[in-house]
Amino acid sequence: MTESYMKRLSFALLDAVTDKDPVVQEQVCSALCSLGELRPAEMLRACEEYLKKHDKLAHPYRAMVLRAMETVLSSHIHKLDKDTASAIILLASSEMTRTKELGCDWQQAASSVLVAVGKRFTNQVMEEVLSKFQPGLLPHCSVLQTLSSLSVSNAFGMVPFLPSVLSTMLPMLSMAKQDAMRVMFCYALQHFSESTLEYLANLDQAPDPTVRRDTFAADIFSAYDILFHQWLQTRDAKLRLAVVAALGPMSHLLPSEKLEEQLPKLLPGVLSLYKKHAETFQISKSLGQILEAAVNLGSRTLEVQLDALLAVLHSQVCVPVESSSPLVMGSRNEVLRCFTVLARCSPDRLLAFLLPRLDTSNERLRVGTLHILRHVINSAAAQMEAKKPFILSSMRLPLQDTNNKVKRAVVQVISAMAHHGYLEQPGGEVMIEYIVQQCALPPEQETEKQNLEGEALAAEDSVRAVSISTLYLVSTTVDRMSDVLWPYLLEFLTPVRFTEALTPLCRSLVHLALKRQEAGADTLLVQYDTHTNLPSPYAVITRLLVVSSSPYLGSGRGAASLRLLKVLQQNIHPLLAQRWETAITLLLEYLDEHTEETLSLKEWEEKLLMFLRETLAVISDNVWICQLSLEMCKQLPCYNGTPQEKNFLYKCIGTTLVAATSKEVVRKHLQELLETARYQEEVEHEGLACCFGICAISHLEDTLAQLEDFVKSDVLRKSSGIFSIFKDRSEHEVEKVKSALILCYGHVAARAPRELVLAKVESDILPNMFQCFNNKVLGIKVETKDPTLKLSLVQSLCMVSQTARSSTQPGSFHFSRKAELVAQMMAEPVATSPRSSSRQSPQTP
Repeated sequence: MTESYMKRLSFALLDAVTDKDPVVQEQVCSALCSLGELRPAEMLRACEEYLKKHDKLAHPYRAMVLRAMETVLSSHIHKLDKDTASAIILLASSEMTRTKELGCDWQQAASSVLVAVGKRFTNQVMEEVLSKFQPGLLPHCSVLQTLSSLSVSNAFGMVPFLPSVLSTMLPMLSMAKQDAMRVMFCYALQHFSESTLEYLANLDQAPDPTVRRDTFAADIFSAYDILFHQWLQTRDAKLRLAVVAALGPMSHLLPSEKLEEQLPKLLPGVLSLYKKHAETFQISKSLGQILEAAVNLGSRTLEVQLDALLAVLHSQVCVPVESSSPLVMGSRNEVLRCFTVLARCSPDRLLAFLLPRLDTSNERLRVGTLHILRHVINSAAAQMEAKKPFILSSMRLPLQDTNNKVKRAVVQVISAMAHHGYLEQPGGEVMIEYIVQQCALPPEQETEKQNLEGEALAAEDSVRAVSISTLYLVSTTVDRMSDVLWPYLLEFLTPVRFTEALTPLCRSLVHLALKRQEAGADTLLVQYDTHTNLPSPYAVITRLLVVSSSPYLGSGRGAASLRLLKVLQQNIHPLLAQRWETAITLLLEYLDEHTEETLSLKEWEEKLLMFLRETLAVISDNVWICQLSLEMCKQLPCYNGTPQEKNFLYKCIGTTLVAATSKEVVRKHLQELLETARYQEEVEHEGLACCFGICAISHLEDTLAQLEDFVKSDVLRKSSGIFSIFKDRSEHEVEKVKSALILCYGHVAARAPRELVLAKVESDILPNMFQCFNNKVLGIKVETKDPTLKLSLVQSLCMVSQTARSSTQPGSFHFSRKAELVAQMMAEPVATSPRSSSRQSPQTP
């Protein structure tokens, strides 16, 4: 592409920039930038010539061309030759000062071109700009803006010019009468000070390492005197904010004795601005810079001002944040930065101010105080190190607050504490328990609840969600927390009140366990003698196995529980490692293959029971198995509110008793189950019956004996004497007991070995079933009206009949009372609806 062709193409595009369609204008500018990417020097020259040639081109179009030039310069300044740079500098300078109109896009674009060129050709740009910055004459606003922007974009290039710039500018301050001009001077002083501080902080890389802070001190103080004592008193809000924005970085360059002298007036002067401005970002930022300067100075005045500072800053944090805009959040962060400065210089005074405010019942004050506390824990860790016990003890009341905003703030404080070693102190376990308690909140409790401002809480912002993410984050990323959380988190697996926290608990424990495995097998083993509050291996396997029976509840607690069992295999029993590695992997794969809609709970329960049977077979230790059965029975009441899981636990108990060889233990457990079952809950009948049926697989004689003892006890009588545990049962409740017992006999008949159970049908099973079913008043048989009892009888008789029919020698079994049974079932009143549950049951053979 020849230069002449490039020029013609550029001119053609530039001619099209005046199109009335904004879309066309945008496309033209984009095309110009693309040309600049290929041939930057030629494109820039073409634009420069075009603007000089078309002197009457309207300002908006000139601004478009200048912005395209700036874009190319920003990317390709290193390709620019000196002559082209000089031509562009002259053009931009001329464009920038052609009119005295303030704040137009065209002037801004021209200034930006100069700044872009100044990143490489600093001297040439400064020579041109300073020619328009003459002593005794107020400069064009754009000249001040350009000097200001240059100092920000190229501190190393600009700072050597600043002494002469400041000496020329200072007399101009008293000449500036218009607020707009004063604002520009403030911005210039702010950026000059910032670039000087950057230069001084990086002297090892600076072109002139001899530059010193006191080089600027006298001039900066002269400017400060005018800004603070004169301009800050203006009624113009924009000027006040510009003044305070400049005072922050300027305070670092003031002579030390002058800063100390000014602080008694400067700090109250800045604090008073909070009452005058709704937008406080610049005030807070500047105040933080002034405080840093005062601390670096070792100011004694700061101590006198501290109470007033803390009170005003605290009130700023306690104001509810109604927007998440960058400016609002930036303002909040700047206030917190002030607290960091104060925490590092006066930690005792700060905590003496903050911690009593945690005891307030005012939500806003407590939340604001917690936000500040979290911030200083993170940002002033060294100064807070010795204060850890004091801070921990001060959290007592916030931990009891039920307000969701307070809870979220408390969780965030605890997260900060975890990162800085607080939870390793006495009292740290209380904080961990608090996090787990919040993880255990019902998922729907908060998301629909309204906060005090009437806004619905987002699910991801709920206390529970924040707590779950905090627990996992602390478990996985804070190495020092490993010994704190392990094995302590195991304590929360079994209590029912932490059920909703099981999934996050299991995930955290799995991560902690795997990390300890990598460190060495011994570190994973739980020392129960030193951790007396931990659940036993029997309690852990029972709990995790039972909750796995409803695998998709609680965000997938089944898979999470099984994964935890897999990593805890050595702690459960040393013989399980190889078997569980394979078996649990298969169970997890099965869950992955299904969803809550496609999973058959019956098949899944059978897989879990098979897993339990295999586990017991591998262990093959009667003492261990009996301990497990004892723990399973102990946990039964925990599932009163979850019938499906309780029924599964009954099946687990039966499966475990099958593997037990101690008849005494088996009979004791069966007796306790019969005495403690909640018979009024019909859904529990099946679970109890399944347990007895499974147990009868290995212990038929003991199972039948225990059932018979119970049937012959006073339980079947309405009033049964003073010593009976069932003396208070009503007639209706007694019917429920009978119904469950009949069902138990049916399941025994269905599950026990056929060759053994057939001999017991006529002699033990049927007589006791009839005794439970038949009511007698004064020796006269009275028909029961309880449909549940009738249904239990029909179901059990079906199971007995099916057992008899499927025996190896069906002809050898004589069902002598078959006619009587059929007559009994047919005796149900005709008025009973044909849809009744008992009529719909399968007919006996």
